[in-house]
Parts: sequence; structure tokens; C-alpha cells
Amino acid sequence: MARGAVSILVERCKSCGFCVEFCPSKVLALSSAFNSKGHHPPHVLNPEKCTGCDLCGRYCPDFAIHGYRTDNSAETTIKEMGKESDDAR
Repeated sequence: MARGAVSILVERCKSCGFCVEFCPSKVLALSSAFNSKGHHPPHVLNPEKCTGCDLCGRYCPDFAIHGYRTDNSAETTIKEMGKESDDAR
């Protein structure tokens, strides 16, 4: 199951390829389709491998892509921390 997802703003992309190059999980590939400016935006090739690390978004000079986590691990950690402090009382 994927722990993350990618959001792509196709019209902002200028096909630099940084997102594809720097993705540690090899989730992305440049599309054969064109956007309205004539560039090949990325597309998600392996969505199940996405970790939501957002390296794609950090390297994108045009803010055309970002990754995000889809699991609830942060919420679970916060709830568990609250429970531990309640138990200590």
C-alpha cells in the first residue's frame, strides 16, 4: 500500500526532469503527452511505491509537483503521546 501520493500541476511543468531524477522510489516518469506549452509533464508510473517524501516538490523550480503522506502515522503518534501522559496521572 502506498504511504504517499503526488499532486502534479501539469500546466506549470517545463519538463526539466528534476522530479523524475531525484525521486528515490522511482515513482515518476516524463509523459509522452504535451501540456499547452509543449512540454512533457511527469506522470505517476508506480503509485504504490510513493512514500510522500516530497523530494519531487523540493527540487521542482516551478512548484509544479509535490508529494504528501497519506497515512495517519502522525495522528496516531499524537494520540499515543496523549494516552501515555493520561496514564501517568
